[in-house]
Amino acid sequence: MSNPTVAKRYATALYEVANKQSLLNTVEDELRVVKEVFLSNPSFVKTLKSPKLTPEKKQELLKTAFGSASTYVQNTLLILAERHREEVIPEVVDYFIELANNAKGVADAKVYSVQPLTDAQKEALSLAFAPKVGKTALRIENITDSNLLGGVKLRIGNRIFDGSLRGKLDRLQRKLLG
Repeated sequence: MSNPTVAKRYATALYEVANKQSLLNTVEDELRVVKEVFLSNPSFVKTLKSPKLTPEKKQELLKTAFGSASTYVQNTLLILAERHREEVIPEVVDYFIELANNAKGVADAKVYSVQPLTDAQKEALSLAFAPKVGKTALRIENITDSNLLGGVKLRIGNRIFDGSLRGKLDRLQRKLLG
């Protein structure tokens, strides 16, 4: 079974349990922390993948690292470690977040701007662009990029909305040359 298939199955099972227990937001927040730990600590992941480490030691390490997480998140991590599937944990988190976002009508968006956006600007962007992708709201991650010169560029899933000055200049240049 391929990793995406495995990750989807575990994410779906965890989503169903969390949804049934009305803990979607809590589990999602905890999983975001888990993913951050996995992405920011390559040595932790390397240790978990070590063939010298017994499954019991892996589970003990996960219990120590994520002891404050809900039992549903802990049990999912422990099962994955027991079955030597530690490498799919970030994918499980991504699929879970996708399922939770779909249920809530929310999409994750990366907004590139020259200066950090205010909360009011983020809200305005959310209200303007969420309907364009069939959602009710956007969860915005703001990334500052001085190369844009002005304006904003949004990435929502695989869609890009480029309202940056750099993008407009590039389009104008292509028009004039073409």
